[in-house]
Amino acid sequence: MQCKSILFLTGTRADFGKLKSLIQKTESMKGMEAHLFVTGMHMLAKYGMTAIEVEKSGFKSIYKYINQNNEDSMDIVLSKTIHGLSDYVKELKPDMIVVHGDRVEALAGAIVGALNNILVAHIEGGEVSGTIDELIRHSVSKMAHLHFVSNQSAKSRLLQLGEKSDSIFIIGSPDLDIMKSDTLPDLEEVKQYYEVPFDDYAIVMFHPVTTEVDQLKEHVSSLRQALESTNKNLIIIYPNNDHGSSIIIDELLPLAEQPNVRMFPSIRFESFLTLLKYSRCIIGNSSAGVREAPFYGLPSINIGSRQNGRSAAKSIFNVSTEADEISKAIELAYQSDFEPETEFGIGDSDVMFVSALTSEGFWETSKQKLFVDIS
Repeated sequence: MQCKSILFLTGTRADFGKLKSLIQKTESMKGMEAHLFVTGMHMLAKYGMTAIEVEKSGFKSIYKYINQNNEDSMDIVLSKTIHGLSDYVKELKPDMIVVHGDRVEALAGAIVGALNNILVAHIEGGEVSGTIDELIRHSVSKMAHLHFVSNQSAKSRLLQLGEKSDSIFIIGSPDLDIMKSDTLPDLEEVKQYYEVPFDDYAIVMFHPVTTEVDQLKEHVSSLRQALESTNKNLIIIYPNNDHGSSIIIDELLPLAEQPNVRMFPSIRFESFLTLLKYSRCIIGNSSAGVREAPFYGLPSINIGSRQNGRSAAKSIFNVSTEADEISKAIELAYQSDFEPETEFGIGDSDVMFVSALTSEGFWETSKQKLFVDIS
């Protein structure tokens, strides 16, 4: 087989965590070259300039591109990403572009690939995202030629969208590869690096719901009241950079002055997993609460509508945005124990990914897509 050039697009700390094991495995394979297009939140100082962490991972080919400023709306970010990625792709000439999830950077990658006759592979399509992310994720799936999904439910949704069964590979959620590995940093090492002074703590991650931005200040205010009333030790991590993120940061930032709170723009993915693994629970509306936390058997308080329908794990406490309800759920979570869940795989996604890449006929996948009716 002729050497294949595979371009991975990453725009956030979250999708890099999902892609990292796949990139590592690809780079180690004879006859394959892995390249990274690093953009989005990675390039913003406000969110920790996490492009530095991508570089520290030691990958051979990394290209960095600033696709936004803090004032840009999602459509402008999309257009800028398409412009920069299109120029890069014409120089690199990759055989395949790999995108993840439901961010505008993924949509840009799918558009550039599809319109330039390059295979597009979508990681974790077929999921229920909620809010504007739902529209983006399914749009990316329709632009993609190949799909690497977390479970049978995701595959079934793609079949409903008219995708070919033989273009869909069930590999689980790739971040579980790292969660399961024995290479995560030691807890004391992480606490020392990030100056976390307490042993008993909860993690807080609350993101904007772009379709409910008019109620966002009220929602995050309720969260703040609940956090203050519980008096727990807290590690708070900034939201993603969707519209409304500044409202969340401004509302929660005063908590950072309290001795029981540490607040960070970002935390290195492996360090975050270590902190998550040894926390008492995770509070907010991050996908980490419905995917990563259950894999560790960790309680999560899922607030509001952002993650509706994404997981049926028993360890998830689904609550409204009312402060009293959030407070009660936190207390209940602290008293609960759960067994680990395997709804999204067992931690061998990287092996299954490269197995697909080396399978017979994979690279002959047609770039002409056809809608497959359900018979």
